[in-house]
Amino acid sequence: MKNALNEEVTTFLNNLNHPLINEINELRKIILQTKITLQENIKWNGPNYLYDNEDRVTMRIQPPKQLQLIFHRGAKVKKQPPTRIIIDETGLLLWKENDRAIITFKSIEEIKKSKKNINNLIIQWVDATRNII
Repeated sequence: MKNALNEEVTTFLNNLNHPLINEINELRKIILQTKITLQENIKWNGPNYLYDNEDRVTMRIQPPKQLQLIFHRGAKVKKQPPTRIIIDETGLLLWKENDRAIITFKSIEEIKKSKKNINNLIIQWVDATRNII
C-alpha cells in the first residue's frame, strides 16, 4: 500500500494558518515517501505516523518557530530498554530516553537536506520498536 497524505490532516493544517506550513507539508511528504507502510493522522495537535496501528513518529508543530519529529513507542510509558533502541549515525536525534528521541528543524533547507536520513531513521525506528515489548 502506498503511503498517502491524509485529507483530514491536510484540512486540519490548512485551518491553522501556521507560519511554517510549507515546511510541515515538505516534512509530511518526506515521511510518507518512506518505504514502509505508514498511516497519517492527527495526535497531540500535529501530524502523527503509525505503523501497524501503533504510534511511532509525531510531528510537533507548536510553538510555531520550529518543527520537531518525536520518535517514540506510543503514549503509554513503557519499561526502558537498557540501551538506545537504534544507532543514530546521522547525529540528528536528540535522545530523551532510550526509546524516545527528537529531531528539530528550523528551515525547509534543513528538512530537504535531511530527507534520506529522515527516511532511514524512520525505517530503523519502526523495525526496532516492533522487536521491543
